Amino acid sequence: MSLLPLATGDVVLRLFLTLLLAGIIGFDRERLRKPAGIRTHIMVGLGGALLMMLSIFTSPVVNGEIQFDPRIVANVVTGIGFLGAGTILRMREGIITGLTTAATLWIVSAIGMAVGCGFYAGAVLSTVFVMMVLYFMGLVDDYLEGRVYQTLTLHAKMTHAVSEEAKALLRSVGIKVFKAEVQTLSPAEKYVVIHFAPVRIPKVKPIVGKLGKLSGVKEATFN
Repeated sequence: MSLLPLATGDVVLRLFLTLLLAGIIGFDRERLRKPAGIRTHIMVGLGGALLMMLSIFTSPVVNGEIQFDPRIVANVVTGIGFLGAGTILRMREGIITGLTTAATLWIVSAIGMAVGCGFYAGAVLSTVFVMMVLYFMGLVDDYLEGRVYQTLTLHAKMTHAVSEEAKALLRSVGIKVFKAEVQTLSPAEKYVVIHFAPVRIPKVKPIVGKLGKLSGVKEATFN
């Protein structure tokens, strides 16, 4: 087995570029207070880049040609799957969060491996496209809100039954609930955001008042 030469400057460039690209995606998750933020994304990206360079360094050379061993890369992909699964949370209220963050961790590891093997164009373009998806899909959600669905937001204590009680109350008056999301403010507080089919405002106003009286709810607002 022969170690392949890789200049120190090239190693620094690849690790720094990975840090920058992974940090950009991590910043988006950080500002939204997701389970994995800047530090986690950077670590995943750097790990992917380093392991890819390690694969290149330790690949045997046979008759002057590199015989690349894909086993390290395959294990990285598998390992990131477990890490991503750890960011997916299933609340006792039946709400699942963290799917997008798990996906960004997976793509960040791939970006790191792309940089590690010198595929800079693919890494940079992937980062651009990921940020476009994260940003523009957020704008699409904002545009559709009120047209395809309406939203109720509950500012509540960290209790486990608020979301289910709120959804049951909406369904009791014939309102179709699409989904509910939880945004954690602190260990003691959260926002519960419930999306439901558009209805006439007079039908919702009495429900908002009832939701505001649920145990643990500090404030209920309707968009």
